[in-house]
Amino acid sequence: MMRHFGILVAVFLMTLSTGAEAQTTFSIVPQPDSVKLGRGNFVLSNSTVIASGGGLGRLAGYLKEQIGIFTHLKLKQTHAGAKNAVVLVLDKSFRGPDAEAYSLDVTPEKVVLKAGAEVGLFRGIQTLLQIIPLPDSSKNGSFMIRSCSIKDHPLFGWRGLNLDCVRHFMTKDFIKRYIDLLAYYKFNVFHWHLTDDQGWRIQIKKYPRLTEVGAWRTEADGQKYGGYYTQKDIKEIVAYAKSRYITVVPEIEMPGHCLASLASYPENACVPGPFQVGIQWGVYKDIYDPAKASTYTFLENVLTEVMKLFPSHYIHIGGDEVPKVEWKENAGCQKLMKEKGLKNGEELQSYFIRRIQKFVESKGRQIIGWDEILEGKGPGQGGVVESWRGIDGAIQAAAGGHYTILAPGEYTYLSRDPEDLSLDSVYSFNPVPSALTPAQRKYVMGTEASMWSEHAPQETVDSKMFPRLLAMAEDAWTAQGRKNYADFHERLQAQYARLTYLGVDYGPERKAISYKTTFDKEKKEFVITLSPTQAGIAIRYTVGDTLDLADSHLYTHPVVISSTATFLTQAEMNGRLVGNPISLSFITDKALNAGVKVEEPYAPQYAAGGVESLVDGIRGTVNYNDGLWLGYKGTDLNAVIDLKKEETLSEAGAGFYQSIGSYIFLPSSVQFLVSKDGIRFESVGVAQNVVPEKDPDTVIKDFTVTFKPTEARYVKMIAKSIGVCPPWHIGAGHKAWLFIDEIFAN
Repeated sequence: MMRHFGILVAVFLMTLSTGAEAQTTFSIVPQPDSVKLGRGNFVLSNSTVIASGGGLGRLAGYLKEQIGIFTHLKLKQTHAGAKNAVVLVLDKSFRGPDAEAYSLDVTPEKVVLKAGAEVGLFRGIQTLLQIIPLPDSSKNGSFMIRSCSIKDHPLFGWRGLNLDCVRHFMTKDFIKRYIDLLAYYKFNVFHWHLTDDQGWRIQIKKYPRLTEVGAWRTEADGQKYGGYYTQKDIKEIVAYAKSRYITVVPEIEMPGHCLASLASYPENACVPGPFQVGIQWGVYKDIYDPAKASTYTFLENVLTEVMKLFPSHYIHIGGDEVPKVEWKENAGCQKLMKEKGLKNGEELQSYFIRRIQKFVESKGRQIIGWDEILEGKGPGQGGVVESWRGIDGAIQAAAGGHYTILAPGEYTYLSRDPEDLSLDSVYSFNPVPSALTPAQRKYVMGTEASMWSEHAPQETVDSKMFPRLLAMAEDAWTAQGRKNYADFHERLQAQYARLTYLGVDYGPERKAISYKTTFDKEKKEFVITLSPTQAGIAIRYTVGDTLDLADSHLYTHPVVISSTATFLTQAEMNGRLVGNPISLSFITDKALNAGVKVEEPYAPQYAAGGVESLVDGIRGTVNYNDGLWLGYKGTDLNAVIDLKKEETLSEAGAGFYQSIGSYIFLPSSVQFLVSKDGIRFESVGVAQNVVPEKDPDTVIKDFTVTFKPTEARYVKMIAKSIGVCPPWHIGAGHKAWLFIDEIFAN
């Protein structure tokens, strides 16, 4: 496509050969409005010229460059060409429903791409690039393109991707690369999430501490993490996107999700500082103070600089997940509410949103906010609502005359693993809620995918986004009546080859591997049965701590584990490991299949296999919803296991889980006691927690004690829960979870 994109496709181009025969079908994504195949082929060769009228020199040069990248052909540009030409026609009388409409006609004599606006020609160029045939064995210096007539236009004017560069910083070149990929699949909006609790990523010259302080967080291990985009970086990216007919919409979060800002300028908070840039995922209670005039001065100054950098008509101001505890306890906020006749925190937020909205509109722009801005009195009439908590926000917005963007998490959050949000589920999304009346449907601007990066550093984004982003492309572009999953899935198979050549490390379409583990009591063996859930997937596995393609085994039959071991498996597709690896650990100890009793009842939603799962020898995975973890809420855990006979023991332990964003904490300590009769117990040691409770990563830890060899039949474990989430936590005061998978003894 473009120079930057050309670097990405270099591998593809080196492998492209020329074809003696054209392809008989096309695998265009998103599916055009109309495709009619004709007779004969157009021969694309070095003698082909690119012809364009006045004013189209830049687009013609771009097309020349891209054809050269995809074919190694060196075409010439001209202002006229009757035969053997690719002709760009900007026709003001072109009858299309919008500026992005185009027609593409391929005959044996020439290729004619026509539109009423340059943006339409640009979208058509992407289709032309996609119908260049895939390589074959012939090398005669020409490429055969099947004759066809394509007429096309988008379903929606808003086809976006929301990329979160806060939780994990992403480089300028990476952003450009995604702009290229978005353009290739006909997206037209890059929604750039730039500020949040965990970082401030945009340089604001009036407030240098936003990047000096707010762009960096101190991780649990003491290391600094962060980064930001200079205003020069942002201007470069915005200009780059403009050349690809993509609008960059910045998001500056308010009045919540602003801890990085408050760490930099604590005077804007409701409570005294100091504050630290957030290191955990989730929602923080510290938010902007809407009763201080200085808060608005600060935000208006920030937005003024933002609007100078981003020419987008729309400015996203967030507005989601705003805890209002501090507003209730703040005298200034309560006074303001009384003066303005505001009944509750929701109406105070509406006051805040409307005040910011009025400022943004004074600069000739409009705000977008997440669907929480509808709460209270809602935004002013010009406010656009992005509905993420399902579709109800969009329905309410349209009913109230607000334009809306559909981005419900259950369909569009590509940060969710494919095992939770499959390709076909994404494709099934209809961005126009059926509850809307015909008159209300005009308020639906379109849809966008979201890539939240809490658990997605830059190097993992490709495998999460693709191939599901292609399903979103079709949701946004293709009319519902033309959507067909079976047809899309067939076209996708050809797109996989292009993604590979483009250097896109795509992942699976859904949960790639299903597995079942059973235990043979007589043989004392674990039997693991695996099966792929997607065509074209092979299963690789190993018994050990690491899995790579070269040293792994191809799964062909159930695997037997007869001793303490870790089993790793992952899907293989086209010679690459894809999707999340599955790690299954087993322990064969003296507690295996022992009797077990617990004093406290476990939570029914985290029941694993009942209390017997504590001694089944199967360890829990990093996914606490895997059915292998027992969950206890706000309570200690007392368990006694019966080994059935006296054994000589010198070690006891248990495995626990921590994910502070999910309110799951390791125990503060775990005590182990042994007994011969189950009545009189003797302590053999206490294991203390040494893992930082603020560690934002998932932690699985065994609490183990060793002691002198002792004869015992019973082992008691007392795990001390922290009880409630600590004061610094987003759920401070709420009951904390304690998760356990196994008790073991040797």
